[in-house]
Amino acid sequence: MKIGVPKEIKAQEHRVGLVPSSVKEFIARGHQVIVETGAGAGINFSDDDYKKAGATIKGTAKEIFAEADMIVKVKEPQPVECKMLREDQLLFTYLHLAPDPEQAKGLMESGCVAIAYETVTGRDGRGLPLLAPMSEIAGRLSVLVGANNMMKHMGGVGRLISGVPGVRPGNVLVIGGGVAGFNAARVAVGMGANVTILERDHDRLRTLDDYFRGQANVIYSSMDSVEQYVQVCDLVIGAVLIPGAAAPKLVTKPMLKTMIPGSVIVDIAIDQGGCFETSHATTHKDPTYVVDDVVHYCVANMPGAVPLSSALALNHAVLPYALALADKGWKRAVLEDPNLRNGLNVCRGEITYRSVAESLNLPFNPEPKALAA
Repeated sequence: MKIGVPKEIKAQEHRVGLVPSSVKEFIARGHQVIVETGAGAGINFSDDDYKKAGATIKGTAKEIFAEADMIVKVKEPQPVECKMLREDQLLFTYLHLAPDPEQAKGLMESGCVAIAYETVTGRDGRGLPLLAPMSEIAGRLSVLVGANNMMKHMGGVGRLISGVPGVRPGNVLVIGGGVAGFNAARVAVGMGANVTILERDHDRLRTLDDYFRGQANVIYSSMDSVEQYVQVCDLVIGAVLIPGAAAPKLVTKPMLKTMIPGSVIVDIAIDQGGCFETSHATTHKDPTYVVDDVVHYCVANMPGAVPLSSALALNHAVLPYALALADKGWKRAVLEDPNLRNGLNVCRGEITYRSVAESLNLPFNPEPKALAA
């Protein structure tokens, strides 16, 4: 199979679909890899590094899309990239389709087969192994960017998250105790903050309580508890995920008026539409805005701030699945692996993931004709 790696074109995105060490794995199995010139430059991988790994360098994304059987990316295809996709071409990347009807339309019109990293499940059928490394990074980053934006010159309340002797540390609320929320809480506790985690799943509540052993408050999440805790926190981190679906709006606009002026919210869930009613996607270049005296940080590709760490971590997770797709072809690969099958979101014009179809109010077909053929 011929695997194509275009350069990412989303704003301030420097990650790359395949790093040179991953390219070597494909070449060793007899596949061809074509990489757009400069694709890895943002994380200091040169065209020569890719050539040494066995890749062929192409000058434009148009050439990559025209020649490749499978496109491996990081972020969702931008409109110009959707137009370059063709029927039966395999796209393997993050999609986050639920809040993005235009992208869904572009993928459906192209006739491509699109497998989303964020809905591929783990061996137990529950975990999200291709989302987990980016959730870990986003969770850890959320506290760092939150603490920075708490500074007065950044528009924040002016409180040091760790506190000092005689002055309380920052109160940090983490909504959602999954991978991102857990990592956010770990960093916040490590920095000396007063941390509260809101979570609904009882098994997860027990896991969090056992891990933190009193270093963080682990509270059952309800409308009442959200309303109560946002009023007293300097930093609120939204880390709620429903795989494939739009994130629920757990913090409403009226709640903002009850929050501490200068407090900060960081919406990790913004890729799925965000879990704050007042959230809208921002970029690393212009990451924040203020609503009702509350600073909003809603960067849609948070791990892109540390692209070298992110690209390496993502490649480690993606590589076994990408190799399976290349070795077997997409149809055999998804039929033999139900966890990879869960990643199939669009297939020859049909939406094949229920939560995506429901979020976009589009027809859902769990058994597309192309898969059954």
